[in-house]
Amino acid sequence: MSRVRRQTAILLALVSATLLTGCNKTPGQLNLGNDLTTASTTPVSLQALAEQGEAWRKSPSDLNKGLAYANGLEAVGQTQEQLDVYRRLLELHPSDVRLAGLYGRKLVAAGRASEAVPVLQAVEDKGDADWRIASALGSAYDQQGLYQKAREQYAKALASDPQNMTVINNLGMSYALEGNLKQAEAELRKADAMPRSKSEPKIRQNLALVVGLQGRFDEATALAKEDLPPEQVEENMAYLQKMLSQPNTWQQISQNNQG
Repeated sequence: MSRVRRQTAILLALVSATLLTGCNKTPGQLNLGNDLTTASTTPVSLQALAEQGEAWRKSPSDLNKGLAYANGLEAVGQTQEQLDVYRRLLELHPSDVRLAGLYGRKLVAAGRASEAVPVLQAVEDKGDADWRIASALGSAYDQQGLYQKAREQYAKALASDPQNMTVINNLGMSYALEGNLKQAEAELRKADAMPRSKSEPKIRQNLALVVGLQGRFDEATALAKEDLPPEQVEENMAYLQKMLSQPNTWQQISQNNQG
């Protein structure tokens, strides 16, 4: 990765931690969707979670019990334990493509790209992949700095669903992580123009971030204010300007986006 791209990726990672909330993924990405769930997503008490764990350990091949326990672990922030449950379930149900896809996406969400790629690639190789798998693979490649491979996956996802707002958003952030802020802005504006984007504030915050990284702070502030309180926007913009004021950072990013 070039110095410019590395600096831009660091800025995105640092600033998006401030601008974006509820995200345990590659900075700025949206949820990839989940087509395999348990009957209930109601938060459980620690005692109930312990009981779920015990029930699953008594019947480790019971997929519903395992998924319920994994959901409970996720709710209390026990990511490693959650992933261990998914891994064990997949060992016991190796032909369950939906389970493999879910496990792969959870690995991506946890930042475990190197582990996620073979799991997701196996699903794709079986010919049962949908846009979620392609988008998750794209996210995993982005985490590894393999931006061209990531965009090939996003292209696959968009081939089957050209108006997929999640994929277009993630494509935009892929360009941003690479340092191509102009193309990132173009993709994010495309996503933001979709009617359903009004219910997804992360897209506007991603757009505000990319616009701000190009030094257009007034425009970035206006975008951010659509969803965030004024004091938070002011704090975010001040933080962004401080980051960009570091020696050579803004100049190099500007030069990188003149081509």
